[in-house]
Amino acid sequence: MASSALSRLSNINRHLKPTASLFDSDGASRMPVKISLEVSNALSRGHAVVALESTIISHGMPYPQNLETAKEVEAIVRTNGAVPATVAILDGIPCIGLSIEQLERLAILGTQAQKTARRDIAHIVATKGNGATTVSATMFFASMVGIPVFVTGGIGGVHRHGENTMDISSDLTELGRTPVAVISAGVKSILDIPRTLEYLETQGVCVAAYKTNEFPAFFTEKSGSKVHYRVDTPEDCAQLIDASIKLKLGTGILIAVPIPKEHAASGSLIESAIQLALKEARDKNIIGNAETPFLLARVNELTGGASLASRLSLTALDIALVKNNAAIGAKISVALAQI
Repeated sequence: MASSALSRLSNINRHLKPTASLFDSDGASRMPVKISLEVSNALSRGHAVVALESTIISHGMPYPQNLETAKEVEAIVRTNGAVPATVAILDGIPCIGLSIEQLERLAILGTQAQKTARRDIAHIVATKGNGATTVSATMFFASMVGIPVFVTGGIGGVHRHGENTMDISSDLTELGRTPVAVISAGVKSILDIPRTLEYLETQGVCVAAYKTNEFPAFFTEKSGSKVHYRVDTPEDCAQLIDASIKLKLGTGILIAVPIPKEHAASGSLIESAIQLALKEARDKNIIGNAETPFLLARVNELTGGASLASRLSLTALDIALVKNNAAIGAKISVALAQI
C-alpha cells in the first residue's frame, strides 16, 4: 500500500509539474493569472480537471441562452467526475475557472468581449480588456497551469484554397506546440479537411478518432478522410495522453469524436446544405477570401437556421455536440488522473 501511495504521489507530481512553478512557497500566484479555488484544489490533489473555452459563451449565442448553456456544460463535466475550468480574460486578468457571477458577466458582455486567440492575449491583458478565449488561447492557459484535457465543439482548420490564401487557423499551430489534448467533433466540412489533416501531420500532432476509423466532419461522422489511430474508450485516450506527457513530446493531441447517433439525422441535413453551398461556390467561381463568408451565409439560408428533421436549430446542434464532447472529455480526464 505504501508503494502504491508513493506511486500515486509521483504521478500527481508529474501531471502537475507545470503548475508548481506558478506559485510561491506561500501559495501566492507568480503569474498574472487567477485560478479559481475549486480548480486550484483539484489540480493540487491530482483530480480530474477539464478546460473549457469561452468564445461559445460570448459569440456563440445570445443571452441568456449562452449562460444556461455554459452552466449545463459545466454540470455535465461535474456529473462525469471532473472539475470544469472555463477560461476567459476579465479586466485584463486571465481567469482559469469562472464563478457563476463571472460566467453571467461574460454572457451579458457577449460580443463586447473580444474573441481572443493566442496572438490577442498580450494586448487584452495590457489594456485590461475582456476576452473570450478561442481554442488556441484556451490551450495556452490550460497548459500554463497544468490542465492536460480541453473540450470544445470543433476546431478551425485550413480554409479551402488555403494553399493560395494561407488562411489557416491558429488552432492547428497551437496543437503543434502546446501539450494539451483537445476533445472535439472534428472539423466542419466547410473547411478543407484533407489539407487540415496534412497540416496537423506536419506539425507533429497525433490525431485519433473515438470509436471510429474515420475523421468526423462535425455535423457528420464521415469526412472521407481516414485517421492513423483509433481509440475506443476513455482509458485508451488517457493512455495516449499519458504516453505523450511522459515522452515530453511538447505537442497536442486531437481526439475527434463523431456526432452522436441521435443527432446524426439533423447533422446530415446541415451537411447536405454545406455540400450544396460548396457546389454553388464552385459554379459561381467564388474562391479565396470571398468563399468562406459566402458558404456560411448560404448554409444559413439553406437551413433556415434549423434542422427540419429534429427541429434542432443549428446553434442547438452545436450545443449538443459540445455537451457530448464534455461528457467524453470528463471521462478521459478522470481516467488520466487515475493512471
